[in-house]
This record gives sequence, structure tokens and C-alpha cells, in this order.
Amino acid sequence: MAKKIIKSNQAPAPIGPYSQAVASGEFLFCSGQIGLSAKTGEVVSGEVKEQAEQVMSNIEAVLKEADMTFDHVVKTTIFLTNMADFATVNEVYGRHFTKNPPARSTIAVAGLPKGVKVEVEVIARR
Repeated sequence: MAKKIIKSNQAPAPIGPYSQAVASGEFLFCSGQIGLSAKTGEVVSGEVKEQAEQVMSNIEAVLKEADMTFDHVVKTTIFLTNMADFATVNEVYGRHFTKNPPARSTIAVAGLPKGVKVEVEVIARR
């Protein structure tokens, strides 16, 4: 099965050898997004809420480039450097999945790229 690389200029460029997303058949596999600004390439702030807002905006841009929306997302994984941030990230995340939310895992990790506090990856299906 062929794969198609998805790249949005409205989301930050990858900071390593990976694609923002890869479409294969009916599925879209999105790399984890962190709170980087597409315009500056810098972390938006040190606060988890602002980082989570930027993460969701970045995901939305990648989905849009693939002609999809949050309604197409079937699975997400959230990575947090501090589980005490769970409620704050959950509030931001929940505004994007108001009906029929996807399956989800939330994992505590020792660290994330550029010292951010949250990263989210998604899988979507047409």
C-alpha cells in the first residue's frame, strides 16, 4: 500500500528525520506535536496550558492539510512530563473532542523534546 507524506506550513517543521504525518489507505498517522510555533519554531511558553493549546492547533493544521478534522481522529496518545498537568491538558484537549471522543492513552515520561511539558500524537481514519 502506498504512503503519502502530509506537510502543513501551518504546523511546525519536524525537528528530526520524520514527517508531520503519513497517510496510508484510509488512515492518517500523525507524529507527536509539541507546543512549537509554526512561525518561530520556538516553544510558545513554559506553561502547560499554552503548550497544550499550541499542540492542538498544530494537530488541527496537519489534519486540515490531509482534508480531515478532529472528528476523524480514532486514537490519541498524550505524553506528559508531570501527571499533575493531566487536568489542565484534559480541559484543552476536551474542547476539541466534544462528541464521540477517540480512544486515548496518557503516559508520564521523564522528558520531551525542547523541554516541553506535553506532546500529543493522533491516528485518524476517513
